[in-house]
Amino acid sequence: MTRTDEKVRDLPESKRDEYTAHTAAQSVQNIIRVLEGRWKLVILFQLFGGQVRRFSDLERSIPGVSQKMLIQQLRQLEADGVVARIVHAQVPPKVEYHLTDWGQSLCPVLDKLLLWAESAPSEVRSRMIETQSPSAE
Repeated sequence: MTRTDEKVRDLPESKRDEYTAHTAAQSVQNIIRVLEGRWKLVILFQLFGGQVRRFSDLERSIPGVSQKMLIQQLRQLEADGVVARIVHAQVPPKVEYHLTDWGQSLCPVLDKLLLWAESAPSEVRSRMIETQSPSAE
């Protein structure tokens, strides 16, 4: 698994105390909306570790994604401040994508989520596998 810099830490205790159950749930729900989308997490894992990838490289490395869908998901991630886009003025056009610092800080969060999922009881894990789409395998 790719890990980010040690500078990424949990939220300080003082910040946690500012949330109520409702505001914490709402904040998490809002950030999950940023990650919603069939291909967004796959895109993020392609870019973790400071990788800078050309659009065509991303397209080749994600089997099953259409060009239109990849563009749409990348634009949403860019609008949400997770991905940065670099356009090189040349012919043919060269477009590269990389994670912003904020986007890169998502890596340890997803690592922990993955570990949490692996610790699920076996009957829950088997249900997760049953509901997995064929493209996620």
